[in-house]
Amino acid sequence: LAGLVGFTQLPVREYPAIDPPIVSVDVNYPGAAASVVESRITQLLEDRIAGIEGIDTIRSSSRDGRADITIEFTPDRDVDSAANDIRDRVSGALDNLPEEADPPEVNKVDSDAQPIMWLNITAEGRDPLWLADYVDRVLIDRFSSIDGVARVRGGGERPAIRVWLDREAMAAYRLTPGDIETALRQENVELPAGRVESADANLTVRVARAYDSVEDFRGLVIRRGDDGSLLRLGNVARVELNAADQYDYFRSNGEPGVGMGIVRQSGANTLAVANAVKDRVEEVRDLLPEGVEIAVSWDSSVFIARAIENVWETLAIAALLVVLVIYLFLGSVRATIIPAVTVPVSLIGTFFALWLLGLSINLLTLLALVLAIGLVVDDAIVVLENIYHRIEQGERRLLAAYAGARQVGFAVIATTAVTIAVFVPLMFLPGNTGLLFRELAVAMIVAVSISTFTALTLIPVMCANILKKGGGATALTRFVDRNFEKASGRYESVLSRLVSHPWIVGAVAIGAVGIAAFLAFENLEQELAPQEDTGFIWGSVNIAEGAGWEKLVEVMEDVKNLTLPLVDEEGTDPDVPLRRARHLRRCCSIL
Repeated sequence: LAGLVGFTQLPVREYPAIDPPIVSVDVNYPGAAASVVESRITQLLEDRIAGIEGIDTIRSSSRDGRADITIEFTPDRDVDSAANDIRDRVSGALDNLPEEADPPEVNKVDSDAQPIMWLNITAEGRDPLWLADYVDRVLIDRFSSIDGVARVRGGGERPAIRVWLDREAMAAYRLTPGDIETALRQENVELPAGRVESADANLTVRVARAYDSVEDFRGLVIRRGDDGSLLRLGNVARVELNAADQYDYFRSNGEPGVGMGIVRQSGANTLAVANAVKDRVEEVRDLLPEGVEIAVSWDSSVFIARAIENVWETLAIAALLVVLVIYLFLGSVRATIIPAVTVPVSLIGTFFALWLLGLSINLLTLLALVLAIGLVVDDAIVVLENIYHRIEQGERRLLAAYAGARQVGFAVIATTAVTIAVFVPLMFLPGNTGLLFRELAVAMIVAVSISTFTALTLIPVMCANILKKGGGATALTRFVDRNFEKASGRYESVLSRLVSHPWIVGAVAIGAVGIAAFLAFENLEQELAPQEDTGFIWGSVNIAEGAGWEKLVEVMEDVKNLTLPLVDEEGTDPDVPLRRARHLRRCCSIL
């Protein structure tokens, strides 16, 4: 029961969380060149941060108007204390940073901070800026309220009021960009102005000077002349509604659109969050304006669900085979049921321990359970065989169960201790390897420990109440026993001859081990995890250094035109993946 409760609470992921603690420091310095950002901000902050305890690597990038510093700590460092240390060092450097720079932002970078899904919203014949505004105002809030969603990232062209200053008009009126900035800060505000109280009513007064449209900004007063004339922003600048960042370009299947990235909460169930998002997509589909479409463009939970589903199938097949083998050798349905009960008790009980330790259901913990199926029944079979032998010798069932369990109890505990001793060192491996295999070791140790407890408690009780003398062998079990005795006799004859030549056997064994070691260490490639086909292809395009934005858009349009025909190529033809791969290679060679 405790295992079933823990199973419902465990998060599901592909692999255990092995990402090291990472803290990022981001600083915006509008208008500054990359070299200035490097010398005035990046290098200064790096020098301040470098002496903090537990730092593994520091990576930084300086771009026009922005500095990004990423600090990776050793896996044993607590990310909260590391972030506090970073904040202390950064705050000590604030006085040395340029006044025009924004305050540094210190963030903890969690492995769960990456989107697990991307949704694409397109609208045929609609303005992309209108679509982005609709997504920000309506859709993001709807998806942010889903249980398990930390936040929703927006991608695409966001609307903003852009002011393009006229240099000649600015010079004629003797204005600087600072004058325009000062006027915007002073005029585009909304301030409280007190209260008006009377005998019949109390009114709150406010100064509503917020500018909401292009016409409002064009009419913003920059200067008042002595003769009462007004110089407005529209006289010295071009004001328009455009994208907040002109270097945003988003297309979905060739159509302008907006992307929404779903970021799950730390520890949330990836599959549950993904299914909830898909349900919400179906809910809002009928509420969208005419022509607006929403679809899932990327979903990491698909591969995770398929992989875990395959492991569950393997787990069920393994359990079935274990029960079948037990029946073939024990020859009794009653005797088979007793050790078979150990399998669900041990495996389900393991989930409770995983939940208590804050672990997750992933491919490695499920792999541990698959491996444990063959181990958890060993102790039960040893106890069962000894009790069954005593019953066959004429002892009463209760006495046979009590004495039989006591007789092999020490051996059962010793074999379990040996098995646990094999996996305990995995829990203390350093670095990412230890983080990766720690959950596997915990699952194995807990499952085997529960099986030993079950073998020494539940199994004797079941034997005392279920087993019968003379078990009732069937034709199948008699056939298995007869052939097993023949195979045992042949093995005994071969073994007796080998024992008389120990040097030859030892030399062959050592030679086989040496050849295997040579082949393994010299010819086998080494990697952290095997390559997997998740069903998605990601690509990036780099063009010549110094090329302009229009050139990049032109190249991306060429990429789109070359790859767009793949969208309509569907079906079950086994040659489709091969044709797609060849098409992508041609695209790369053409580019």
